[in-house]
Amino acid sequence: MPEPFLLLDFDGVVCDTERAALLAWQDLYDRLGVPLNGEVRARMLGNSAGARVALADLADRLGRPVGDGEWAWQRQRRTARCAAAPVRPGVERLLRTAEGAAIVSSSPTAWVEEHLRRLGLRDRFGFLVTGDDTDRHKPEPDLYLLGLERAGVGADDALAVEDSPRGVRAARAAGLRCVAVPWEPAGAAGLAGADAVLSSLNELDLRHYQRDEV
Repeated sequence: MPEPFLLLDFDGVVCDTERAALLAWQDLYDRLGVPLNGEVRARMLGNSAGARVALADLADRLGRPVGDGEWAWQRQRRTARCAAAPVRPGVERLLRTAEGAAIVSSSPTAWVEEHLRRLGLRDRFGFLVTGDDTDRHKPEPDLYLLGLERAGVGADDALAVEDSPRGVRAARAAGLRCVAVPWEPAGAAGLAGADAVLSSLNELDLRHYQRDEV
């Protein structure tokens, strides 16, 4: 009764960089005296084009484009906040017991590699599939389909772990079972398409997803 091969999103699932990056945008919104509303925030989460969403929103509300200096300041804040982002709860426990695991992320390879090495987790993953590998990112299924191909397993023998509605939709479109672990309680509202929504990866028991129990 083999356990499923794990395909984990990176930002917000393995590392708390999703929260850190959003806080850096909040920093800029605060600096410019503009509230970051919930609708824009939701469109940014799990979105590889989230920066474009924020910049377009700010330009519309300020009546001018975000200046080069302001944009550079936000990127510096993001770098600083993400450099201190910790491993998400339950990740290390899960990786110690998993029979096989890989990263499937819309983020660039260099970003994922940098943080995995910083956290001492790079050797826990057999391979990475990132936004550099496909033209289409989540919520399209391409990244997950490539992950299945590289793992050499079918969708029934794998389990995706996500934190955003876009990620859940991508996993589902690839035919995968998917567990969602939102990094903030409010994020659970958009994850109804997942097989389960957990408050922490400490709650994930892979025995429940063994092949003969599907």
